[in-house]
Amino acid sequence: MRISVSSDMDEPLARFLVAELRHRGHAVHTHGALRPGADTGWAACSVAAARDVAEGAAQQAVVCCWTGTGASIAANKVPGVRAALCTDAVTADGARRWNDANVLALSLRLTSEPVLKEILDAWFGAAPSQDPEDVQNVSGVDRLDGARKDT
Repeated sequence: MRISVSSDMDEPLARFLVAELRHRGHAVHTHGALRPGADTGWAACSVAAARDVAEGAAQQAVVCCWTGTGASIAANKVPGVRAALCTDAVTADGARRWNDANVLALSLRLTSEPVLKEILDAWFGAAPSQDPEDVQNVSGVDRLDGARKDT
């Protein structure tokens, strides 16, 4: 799978994330502090990774900042992106399953390497629900992107 990864800081966890994704067989494209010469602002690098997903250059993305909050907010400004800030595996599973999230947001401060592996296992192990109520909810969120473009 093609995955874009952004981080506003060149932290050990961000480097571990890239290595872990590659170890799992994913093709990784980096942004922010993980890419020499790139804009390292949390908003700019998160949007760059999210745009990769929206434009089809990546199937999913992982965006990181100190708390994960700013990265998730910025990524969610890109139409077609459903970013979820996940601090544990249960949340990651639910984000993929019920929300069809396509961008994982992580806190560089709160996430340890063992927890990151659990989050990635859950994220990649879950498939979007086909339950009609869940599909309807995701469609409703997608319609918000269209409403935002019209304003």
